Amino acid sequence: MMALTGLLLVELGLYASCFVCGIVAAASVTIVQGHFGGQCILYGLVNYNSTAGLIEVQSSSSLSVCYFVSAVSVMVAVVCFSLSLYWVYTLCIDGEVRRERVWMNIIMVLCGIFLFFLLIAGCMLKIGRDSLCNSIVSTVPNITRCEEAQTRNWVSPLNGERFYNSLFKAETAVWVNFFFWLIIAGLLIAQRRQTSMLKAFTGGYNGPAGGLFGDPGVTAAETEPFFNRPARPQ
Repeated sequence: MMALTGLLLVELGLYASCFVCGIVAAASVTIVQGHFGGQCILYGLVNYNSTAGLIEVQSSSSLSVCYFVSAVSVMVAVVCFSLSLYWVYTLCIDGEVRRERVWMNIIMVLCGIFLFFLLIAGCMLKIGRDSLCNSIVSTVPNITRCEEAQTRNWVSPLNGERFYNSLFKAETAVWVNFFFWLIIAGLLIAQRRQTSMLKAFTGGYNGPAGGLFGDPGVTAAETEPFFNRPARPQ
């Protein structure tokens, strides 16, 4: 029980960390959208106005791309927040840890779903940011790295002051979130094994009276040696 509680505390800490990562990722993507007039600049292309020395967005991706990343991050954060509250209540108020196999299976399913969507969101952020940066480096003169465009002037009302840092932060938060959910999956598998071993142990030595190893059909008389049995009183 102590080992199971220890694993649960580690899992609770991971849920809290995943909540923070989800909020950071969603907030970072939303901030970039706000600085670019609501546009989703992932996979975007830019132009450079050499006369005015300004960078402008030639084309942007569909808003659904950024909305998908934000929605996945918010969904993970909400679920992690709910699970954290539930286990804090269970540990502090009830003072009793009960992990039903059905609920563990449900969390395992959620874990698989979140890993799938976080993988997609992370790839979209990585590829979309690289596509935008390639356009900036190849179009804007005297720029060799994408982050240098943060110090350049952009066409009003666009604000590219921290677009690269925000997109990088969002991508990092998504991949860290993905890694934490891999650890949670491992912890759930370990807890399922511990629960199964505990049930097997208690069932073997605390079985019904008159039976051995939890089997009521096996009695002590049936386990006596077949030969050289002691003589029974007449």
